[in-house]
Amino acid sequence: MRHSTVGIIGAGPAGLVLGNLLLGAGIDCVIIERQSREYCQKRVRAGLLEEPTVSLFRRQGWADRLLAQGLEHNGTELRYLGRRIRLDYGQLVGRTMHVYPQQEVVTDLIEIFLAKGGELHFEVDDAAIYGVDCDRPTLRFAGQERSCDFVAGCDGFFGISRPALGPVDAWDRHHEFGWVAMLAAVGPSTDEIVYALGPDGFAGHMLRSSTVSRFYVQCPPGDVIESWSDDRIWSALQNGLASPGWTLAEGPVIEKSIVDMRSYVVADMRRNRLFLAGDSAHIVPPVGAKGMNLAIVDACVLFDAVRRFLSLGDETGLDAYSSTCLERVWRIQDFSMWMAWMLHTLPEAHPDRSYSLARSHAQLRYLERSRAYQTQFAENYVGFPMPVTV
Repeated sequence: MRHSTVGIIGAGPAGLVLGNLLLGAGIDCVIIERQSREYCQKRVRAGLLEEPTVSLFRRQGWADRLLAQGLEHNGTELRYLGRRIRLDYGQLVGRTMHVYPQQEVVTDLIEIFLAKGGELHFEVDDAAIYGVDCDRPTLRFAGQERSCDFVAGCDGFFGISRPALGPVDAWDRHHEFGWVAMLAAVGPSTDEIVYALGPDGFAGHMLRSSTVSRFYVQCPPGDVIESWSDDRIWSALQNGLASPGWTLAEGPVIEKSIVDMRSYVVADMRRNRLFLAGDSAHIVPPVGAKGMNLAIVDACVLFDAVRRFLSLGDETGLDAYSSTCLERVWRIQDFSMWMAWMLHTLPEAHPDRSYSLARSHAQLRYLERSRAYQTQFAENYVGFPMPVTV
């Protein structure tokens, strides 16, 4: 049986960041992925990178395309009742963000990993984990077995890693609203991301590139995309994002889907030598664009813990892995839910709809005039420093 120091399940941002960090430190690893390489590099997901994520990529030498093609993001605009609030991160916290689609991040990291000679297997549909309670768990895939000192489950909510943990305590909450997500072949109608609380709830205009834009509009939970024609989505966006003197450009729809609003957190992200990272351990509502960034932080914390153990025999980082990651996860859960409730409405028939809407307007008015409140928003949105240095 062959041996790899670290077996990584999932070639998303968490798995690829962890793999590249390990190779850079001379630690051997193997990554296995259920999907094809083409699928991973074309799957449209998040697109906003926190400042700590961008700084990590700069330090590691992974940021060439990000800096050349990504868009530096200096602020965000919030709209409500015909009013517009611009929050300038540079002025508020001295840091900025970058718009760079997740599929481009994945493409870059795959190329870097393979260029270093990394072992990466795509289209693995028979992966399994055995011996989780042993010092060397076994990873089975593509007809072979691989013993590992550590296994990192970076394969998302529906992957094999979380079930391999056994029964887990977890918090799981489905929210009172969902999103219709649409990708359109049209340049952005704004220089910065727009979040709006319109007459029918949330509407969002996100940046992706000079020719493609991402949009979201609130829908009831459990809605189906068949109920949303292209014209209906554009009409809802025109209504929700409306602002005097501003025009929303429309274009051909590339894809559209329903996004479930869910919060999920496992109470412990580790079982012996199996560690969860990213969506396999936690899901946050996408309002604050935090999922990919949280996954990358998990990968950095795990890398630092493994490196310290292998070089120094120090298990402190391994023992603290879950608590270190979850401290940040809960901060982001709180921030994402604060944003969600400020920018969404309850259904028409809900008895608390008018109360909730009045509360949202009060929050937005305070955000408009309070620099302290704006700074709190910017600090959370741009991202806190990573808990480890890599």
